[in-house]
Amino acid sequence: MSRLPGLDLLRAAAIVWVMIFHSFLIGGWGHFGGIEKNGWIGVDLFFVLSGFLIGSQVLKPLAEGKPFGFKDFYLRRAFRILPAYLVVVAIYFIWPSIREVDPIQPLWQFLTFTVNLFIEAQYHLAFSHVWSLCVEEHFYLLFPLLAWWLARQPSVLRFAVVCSGIVLAGMLVRGAIWVWWMAPFKGIDQNSYNKMFLEGVYYPTWSRLDGLLTGVILAAARVYRPVSWSRWGRHANGFLLAGVAVVGGSIWLFGDRAGFIPTVLGYPLLSFGLGLLVFAGAQSTGVLARLRVPGAGWLAAVSYSLYLSHKAVFHVTERVAGSWLDGHGILTFVGYASAVLGVGALLHVGVERPCLKWRERVLHQAPASAHATGVMAGAGTDAA
Repeated sequence: MSRLPGLDLLRAAAIVWVMIFHSFLIGGWGHFGGIEKNGWIGVDLFFVLSGFLIGSQVLKPLAEGKPFGFKDFYLRRAFRILPAYLVVVAIYFIWPSIREVDPIQPLWQFLTFTVNLFIEAQYHLAFSHVWSLCVEEHFYLLFPLLAWWLARQPSVLRFAVVCSGIVLAGMLVRGAIWVWWMAPFKGIDQNSYNKMFLEGVYYPTWSRLDGLLTGVILAAARVYRPVSWSRWGRHANGFLLAGVAVVGGSIWLFGDRAGFIPTVLGYPLLSFGLGLLVFAGAQSTGVLARLRVPGAGWLAAVSYSLYLSHKAVFHVTERVAGSWLDGHGILTFVGYASAVLGVGALLHVGVERPCLKWRERVLHQAPASAHATGVMAGAGTDAA
């Protein structure tokens, strides 16, 4: 997929929002007029972006009747995700002092991408934001197989049934968890209530497929209905305004973030609104494509490294220089931002880019720069 400036802008906004959220939780940049409290939504935006971009890569050859290269796909994902991730995992376990909190989940869960399925959310929250990368890894593993199966006998009805089933299953699972697991503790034991929300609703893969599915639906529309995609794309700015309105309504709904209604209906609604934004960003005629924000492209390129490292950098910076930086307004922001962006850039240049070049030599395909920012792999947020 060719570079889409509107999606780079959304990706940059998502990683900044995620980092603002974590600085609000563990210390760092400070407060931003209340927007930091909803920064967890940045991960849902990443899910929609990933569903759209990966969905397009998988569906395009299938729509053209070409055989899908499973080996090529999984190798590309491995080269894209594993090097920087394993470096950060190693640092977390070799130097425990860099952890934003202690203790941490067992190493085998990080190596098998199962942290989000087994996390003990009350105590083991170091590097817990990897939960979203686990969700994406499960998506990368299973989606090509499902897409290949559906493409054997293409059918709009079958595609609609599968998508509807996934959404409804997620709603039923979250609703059942809330009624049978969370409700008995509501208003009685808030810590247990929040813990069960995180472990049962927020982190598990089967509860968080709405954003990825929304992205896949957009990808299917782009690949299988290009004429309609182009026709609707002429109204990109209208979709942008609608997306802002729906996301705004979702934020209002999530005022009681762990309540029953937002738990069941909030995630599909939020994903729909973010999907409208991504659709607008994927058009060349909309304001998002024409808007030039300095540094947005660079932030999009290094967003994966920033995602992996930012919480540890916040923590280390606070330990080393917090007494000088904290409580000094713009100085606080500049100090923490410089540290986070510096470490993210170092991880990107020192690990990500060389491994992407190595990937292209191994696979004998196009230059790595063509793929380096094509997909924001696994960037996410957490609630801890």
